[in-house]
Amino acid sequence: MSRTAIPLLTAILVGSALSLSTVWAEEPAAAAVPVEAETTPVTTETEYTTTVTTGDQVALKSDHPERYTVVKGDTLWDIAARFLSSPWQWAKVWKINEQVENPHLIYPGDVILLRWVDGQPQLTRLTQQKVAPPPPSPTPTVQVPDEQPRKPAEWPKEEPVAVPIPKPDLDKPRITIGDRERLQPKVRSSSREAAIPTIDPSAIGPFLTRPLVVGRNELERAGYVTIGRDNRRALGTNDEFYARGLDGDTAEYYYIFRKGRRIQSPGSQRTLGYEAVFLGEAKMLDHNKGRRNASKLIVTKAVKEILPTDRLWPVGKTPPLPYYLPRAPKNNVKGSIVLGYDQATQLGAMSIAVIDLGEVDGLEQGHVLRIWRHVGEDTDPVTGRKYTVPDEPTGLMLVFRTFKRSAYGLVMSADRPVHIHDVVTKP
Repeated sequence: MSRTAIPLLTAILVGSALSLSTVWAEEPAAAAVPVEAETTPVTTETEYTTTVTTGDQVALKSDHPERYTVVKGDTLWDIAARFLSSPWQWAKVWKINEQVENPHLIYPGDVILLRWVDGQPQLTRLTQQKVAPPPPSPTPTVQVPDEQPRKPAEWPKEEPVAVPIPKPDLDKPRITIGDRERLQPKVRSSSREAAIPTIDPSAIGPFLTRPLVVGRNELERAGYVTIGRDNRRALGTNDEFYARGLDGDTAEYYYIFRKGRRIQSPGSQRTLGYEAVFLGEAKMLDHNKGRRNASKLIVTKAVKEILPTDRLWPVGKTPPLPYYLPRAPKNNVKGSIVLGYDQATQLGAMSIAVIDLGEVDGLEQGHVLRIWRHVGEDTDPVTGRKYTVPDEPTGLMLVFRTFKRSAYGLVMSADRPVHIHDVVTKP
């Protein structure tokens, strides 16, 4: 090759390289493959207030979890308190799945997940329901490459092999298509633990049937204790006694009460009823009808001394624990605590109380009320005149049993002692 051809060849190669690099530079970059986002919701930490909230605002606790796995022994109120500053606002953030049976119920093993929808917190559950396993896939057939054809003389002799025929599974459902029968997948059901309750059943169970307040004549019409065996007057556990006034009763078990003081509403001074002082329980041994006859019973439980004239109240069948959905009343109600269980004057968390609000006021089971410490008036140390001390919030109460003009409530939380005549209002 001549010396003149070498520079010419070099120029041609350099020009080709430049043209190729220009083409590559103008070619658009390949689109990025989208990466599947994680299912864990991303939230920014916000400092929420833990003071009393009103209206429709839902306040989360500053240390709320992103998810929580329900365990046996939990209550709905406890779970709500993990996420919300006001557990009674549970219904505002709880998202149910209408395709799930009993969507409001939560079971041990379920996962409560916090997520954000349109800037608002929302709680939902991931269930642990078991589904049918997928049907096994058929065994793949291995294709063996064809061998070279052999001559008839070289073919091996094949012995007959018995192929076992699998027996059909008679437990699986079938569907017939034409003259062929096809097996269908079957959902395997498994027993689940009971759904968690809203509140501790042991705290309110006895009060679903046991009265705290009775009408003017209810105890007067009930049966009564006359005398104990061997003329014993003061009775305790395992003491046998006689009673009258049980002709129309067929119960096997009875509560024993004593009529207490009259219960009045502090505001209107109307009489709500009379306190039913619980003394114990008894079992019928010999039921004798007739005005001149007495029935024989035995004291199975005594919390106080039982005396003649104390009244007997038939024990009805204990109803199942209702499902309470914590929520605020629709009406702006205002009432007072008028009675504590066992004549208590100061109450704390998980205490039973009677309030002077009822069904006529729009109160329902599951309604949550704010408790306010009511001091009333005090004397000004400078002027010597009376002035009104403002009420202070002290806790929350959940209503679990309602009557016409009264209701039973469970104190769910209290940061100071709750007193008789403290005020309850819509939270």
